[in-house]
Amino acid sequence: MRRPRVLPALLGALLLAVPLGGTAQAADDGYRYWSFWERKKDDGGWAYATKGPSLLRPGDGDVLGFRFAVSEDSADATRPRGEIAFDAACARTEEKSGTKRVALRLDFGTRGDAPGGEDPPRARTACARIDEDGSAADALAAVAEPLRYNSDSLLCAIDGYPRKGCGEQASKEESKDSGDSSPGKKKDDDGGMSSGLGIAAGVAAVAVLGAAALWQARRRR
Repeated sequence: MRRPRVLPALLGALLLAVPLGGTAQAADDGYRYWSFWERKKDDGGWAYATKGPSLLRPGDGDVLGFRFAVSEDSADATRPRGEIAFDAACARTEEKSGTKRVALRLDFGTRGDAPGGEDPPRARTACARIDEDGSAADALAAVAEPLRYNSDSLLCAIDGYPRKGCGEQASKEESKDSGDSSPGKKKDDDGGMSSGLGIAAGVAAVAVLGAAALWQARRRR
């Protein structure tokens, strides 16, 4: 006797029942914070920094970026906008023995990213000259004070912006206002699923495995 195609039917029903086109609630919200970036030397693109500003030791000629935005996490963070080249940024900053020069792109985000009642300053480029063993935080302090950090050493403000708040939760819908014509959000390079889709698919997979086990048990009776 031909076996019924139960598993494909279950899988199809379960996948249709899960809202794969949407996202989980956690993905609808983000956090308003300064993200930290390094300019890649191979293609000139931005790479999310794997170390914090106080730990990263840039080399002479490196380019760093900071962007204020509402983002869910590092995979969703928004890159700094605008072109920046070290030679142009540091053309007027002379070399000096025992120091290094680091170019920085400071992008204060859009009005949609801003906390209520604040207007973001214009994005700008700067060149910092710091000691040879200086950190990215030293470079930032050289060109963008006042800086503000919280008790966990999270960077809260650059050039005094924003005036208050630090990494607070915010709706990502608020940041769509936006005047942001940059390439936009940094997505997974491997084309991975959004967090909501991943959660939904995981729930469906667990449900299918449970249904399969029950079906197999009934067949053996």
